[in-house]
Amino acid sequence: MKIIVFSDSHRDLEGMRKVLRREKPDYVFHLGDHDTDAELVAQEFPTLPIAMVRGNCDGWSETSKSLTLALGGLRFFLCHGHLYGVKSSYLRVTYAALEQKADVLLFGHTHEAYYACTDAGWGRQLHVLNPGSCGYSWRPTYGKIILEAGSIQEIGYHKI
Repeated sequence: MKIIVFSDSHRDLEGMRKVLRREKPDYVFHLGDHDTDAELVAQEFPTLPIAMVRGNCDGWSETSKSLTLALGGLRFFLCHGHLYGVKSSYLRVTYAALEQKADVLLFGHTHEAYYACTDAGWGRQLHVLNPGSCGYSWRPTYGKIILEAGSIQEIGYHKI
């Protein structure tokens, strides 16, 4: 299963369209700023499942602030990150993901792509991915996760 992760599109849909045509994913996550962009892309790709959360620029939205879901045998915790102070530290957002017993933490907000795998205790690992900004950016990026048989085969961020 291939999952594509976008964040901080800020009304710039071209990068998302380009990635979706090239990658042909099975699932898409959009981590906010602007969640309406994900809704527009969903109209263009109607058979593609898209899960989204709202960001700090989505104050009018009724979309959830965070989301925990099971997919491909793993638990994912999605949020934009602004409510956890990710521009200062990843500690609070990491604790939130651990409280949800997540295997993968996905957040945005900083516009800086980041990936790390940390020890989550009890023999577990927590994969932490910020896909960066797929919108108006001088170096737009997105995240990609490939799952096989309940485990991560590939995870990271890529230039659009």
